[in-house]
Amino acid sequence: MEKNQDMLGAEGIGVKNVPTLELKPNPHNPRMLFDRKPLEILRESIKRVGILVPLTVYRERRTGHLVILDGQRRWICAQNLKLETVPVNEVAEPSLAQNIVTMFQIHKLREDWELMPTALKLEVLMRELKETNAARLVELTGLEEAVVVRCKKLLYYPKGYQDMMLDADPDKRLKADFFIELYSVITDRDLKKMSWFRRDRFIDQMLEKYLIAPKIIKSVTDFRLIKQHMTNARKAGKQHQLSSRLQRFAEKREVPIETLELSEAKVHATASKLVRDVVRIKTAIGQIDVESYYGEGELWDALVELMHLLQQKLREADKRI
Repeated sequence: MEKNQDMLGAEGIGVKNVPTLELKPNPHNPRMLFDRKPLEILRESIKRVGILVPLTVYRERRTGHLVILDGQRRWICAQNLKLETVPVNEVAEPSLAQNIVTMFQIHKLREDWELMPTALKLEVLMRELKETNAARLVELTGLEEAVVVRCKKLLYYPKGYQDMMLDADPDKRLKADFFIELYSVITDRDLKKMSWFRRDRFIDQMLEKYLIAPKIIKSVTDFRLIKQHMTNARKAGKQHQLSSRLQRFAEKREVPIETLELSEAKVHATASKLVRDVVRIKTAIGQIDVESYYGEGELWDALVELMHLLQQKLREADKRI
């Protein structure tokens, strides 16, 4: 709790039990979506042993309500189990910026979290502090820089598309990765100049190709292939030819991605050769007996350089490592 107390500027007032129904959820919790299955597991645990870790709360001066800083899932389970009281540790009321920063630092982003709610709270923080620098936001929130960058991409989309990522039903909820991968396509400088291009219409067309069977876009990473074709056409000076193909691809749901590849800008053969080369290198490295080559400094230096180069290329391709 030390870090959180520093953020709030006050020590906890103390642990006590309060009526469950007196608590209110924090409107600035970056985790807005609580899916059923994880909650069921926590509820069964609380049913057996009770709430072992008190909730962290503050009293809102404007309303007098006790608002949850940490422990909203425990509170939801307590309501489901009809527990009359819950243990809480009350702290001083934070400012809006302190509230959001504290919530980020308490609720470290995990892989099972949805990204769109986090992006919305990050947007409030950026507006409140007039801060858009990714490095500074990383320092403030404790989020990884890659997460901050991905959140910013989601904030580019109009509210209607953001709402698709906020559906309470996880089976209907659209994954943020779809919009993150699509971002590099719809923000392409050449695409935005094409006379037929309308951003929201194009997004809807891509959604159709992704959601409606038979799927033409089978994986969100297919957008990387589309972007590749666009980049290669630009390098070959064939943007006009690509424009007509891309328009047809967007407007005709059955048209496959392969139609975007221009003969003058093909890289598939080169990519296939690179894959074979990488496999050979991987096999050779895997067969190294470390003890036998322990003193070969040049070899280990070369492998370190290779590792750094691979990390650089993976970052450039937005491949998380």
